[in-house]
Amino acid sequence: MSNLSELGEFLRVRRAALQPEDVGLLNYGIRRVPGLRREELAMLAGVSNTYYTRLEQGLSNNASEAVIDAIARALNLNTDERAHLFNLASPGKTKRRTLAKPDKVRPGTMRLIQSMSGTPTVVLGRRSEVLAWNPIGHRLVAGHLDLAAPEVPSTRPNMTRLLFLDRHTRELYTRWQEEATRAVASLRLVAGRTSEDQELAALIGELTLKSEEFANLWAKHPVENCMSGLKYMHHPEVGDLELNFEVLTPPDDSGHRILMYTADPGSSAAEALQLLQNSIGAQGSVNALAAGLAS
Repeated sequence: MSNLSELGEFLRVRRAALQPEDVGLLNYGIRRVPGLRREELAMLAGVSNTYYTRLEQGLSNNASEAVIDAIARALNLNTDERAHLFNLASPGKTKRRTLAKPDKVRPGTMRLIQSMSGTPTVVLGRRSEVLAWNPIGHRLVAGHLDLAAPEVPSTRPNMTRLLFLDRHTRELYTRWQEEATRAVASLRLVAGRTSEDQELAALIGELTLKSEEFANLWAKHPVENCMSGLKYMHHPEVGDLELNFEVLTPPDDSGHRILMYTADPGSSAAEALQLLQNSIGAQGSVNALAAGLAS
């Protein structure tokens, strides 16, 4: 996952998505390839065609911030896409964090999510691996998996892998395509920040080989920092759910994300979450009784 090759691919995909009329240019005749020509994009950015071509070919790693900013404006990039472009174009300035040992959740974060017994909460690592979840979070997003799965690095579920390769997870989301696009867009943003992460590269390679849908989405280079929104689910125990989600990021360089799901007060989704919480409590009582009888 060389940043320079990723930079070239990102520029080509975004250039191909723009039509001349999108940027105020006249369109003369039939074009052999879709989108803007390289020379047109270079003209809009105020750089030479030769220099821009070298960027697309991954042959230049010293583009100035002014040049990258001009290209971002010419491509009509939004805030997240612009940040991604800067990460790809300036790999030497991107902070990379090498993990000497398996990642884990801070004790304070664990206490926090366990105290939120009625709010489904999942702690994700930067590769979307599940580092921890509270019981209702587990029951909501992956009740078919072991509650203790995140505790052992080798058995940790990965939310993106589950989304594309696990049948139960795929059936959970009633707007699967929307969820899949969002997941790939988030992963693209992370990949631009951490180009030397071999585990991330392995995950992307695995998903590209095993899922044609992932491969097609990845090739489109979507980029988005997904911090809030709506998720539409059909849960096997409580039925349809429309849930708000919020992502909190700790003020350190861990790359962890705390994903919380909430329902509007008085909504059917709120009632469904309460039913889910009640079923967890009932199961806990049954387990405690069984343990008492066994002793």
